[in-house]
Amino acid sequence: MAGCLARATRRTAMAEPAATSAAGPGGGGGARMSRRLRFCMVTTFYPPYGFGGDAIYVQRLSRELAARGHEVDVVHSIEAYRALGGKAGERPAVVEEMDGRLRIHGLRSPAGLLWPLAVQQTGGPAFRARTLRALLDRDYDVIHYHNISLVGGPEVLNYGRAIKLYTMHEYWLVCPTHVLFRDGVEACPEPRCLTCILRQKRPPQLWRYTGKLARAARSVDLFLALSRFSLEMHRARGLEGRMEVLPTFVPRPSEELPPLTEAGAPENATPPPFFLFAGRLERLKGLHTLIPVFPRNIAAELWIAGEGSESAALRRLAADHPGVRFLGHVPEPRLSALMRAAVALVMPSLCYEASPLVVAEAYRQGTPVVARRLGGMAEAVEDAAGGLLYDKDEECPEALRRLLQSPGERRRFGESGRAAYERDLTPEAHLERYFQLIEEAGETRR
Repeated sequence: MAGCLARATRRTAMAEPAATSAAGPGGGGGARMSRRLRFCMVTTFYPPYGFGGDAIYVQRLSRELAARGHEVDVVHSIEAYRALGGKAGERPAVVEEMDGRLRIHGLRSPAGLLWPLAVQQTGGPAFRARTLRALLDRDYDVIHYHNISLVGGPEVLNYGRAIKLYTMHEYWLVCPTHVLFRDGVEACPEPRCLTCILRQKRPPQLWRYTGKLARAARSVDLFLALSRFSLEMHRARGLEGRMEVLPTFVPRPSEELPPLTEAGAPENATPPPFFLFAGRLERLKGLHTLIPVFPRNIAAELWIAGEGSESAALRRLAADHPGVRFLGHVPEPRLSALMRAAVALVMPSLCYEASPLVVAEAYRQGTPVVARRLGGMAEAVEDAAGGLLYDKDEECPEALRRLLQSPGERRRFGESGRAAYERDLTPEAHLERYFQLIEEAGETRR
């Protein structure tokens, strides 16, 4: 597709200021994108209308691109956010940020909550098909899809003529429940989709049995996996197409963080050493396996930052454990303060995490990680040599004690994790590889 990047070259010759290089400070050599490009991000969720790491990633990427002079449109579904329990107030149809280089299109529908249900059931944009087609048919250089499950389904992959990327934040392309967590109980060892979704009381998606998704996927130039594990899992479950690994990123750490007394720690007291869990309180995150085995005779506490459907059940489970403390939702920058002060981040997830954003956030602060040896968690810890892994629940307490009692080892893990952050997880490192992959996708189309 010579036209996509050729259009960008012509546009740059006339446009000022020119976009800065993708390889900024600390980015090193390699692919550099000095042309101004036009991007469209298509995502179900986008802050403040979002619940998890995928929405945060899209926002961070969009802002990094706009900060470098590129033009970015974000298309997301406010109705989907409402359908899943989010509170959505009034907002203009298009919100502009960063001197107009970032435009956020929050889609609503006269059909209200019926729109996301129709998307889920038909695999197409339903009541907003004309709007989405008109947006994506604009003169973009890159259309980057993310979680499209409730904003347009697989059909929206056919819209537009630009180079098309798809980041696989989870497993929606190969799993109706998105997370490969069979029957809501265990990591899915093999497909058994219909009985699984029925047991989890979700409406079946008949379009998944028609080949619709496979046909639409042929419109995507490049699928981006957050980890090798995710790439291999998608391939094993039948996804076809070109795939590459592009790890997530997190912004550089702030040197000035609020004191722990503002992050949930008790006032007028030096907080004790603590291990940190940060994430949604849902069964697949495995916190119900950690609380019962967290040692009572250890000179440290377990601090839990987050909310979710399992909050009440987990509080009951920990009611007689004096070392467990629930902090509720902890926003930035207070979460970073907790992360930096923690002995380690603990990840007991029972599902195949693709590449947990919270691990990158821990490495950014030089904090080691203790995680279950499963999915992308194991890969993230092993590749960075940034912490300890365990297989069985009863092995976790020994890993916690080991880090608490070995400051030198804890420091080495933290330094190794921070080195991995600087090497692979900074905005500069991410964008350098991102633009390189865009160039390669453009070359493949020619």
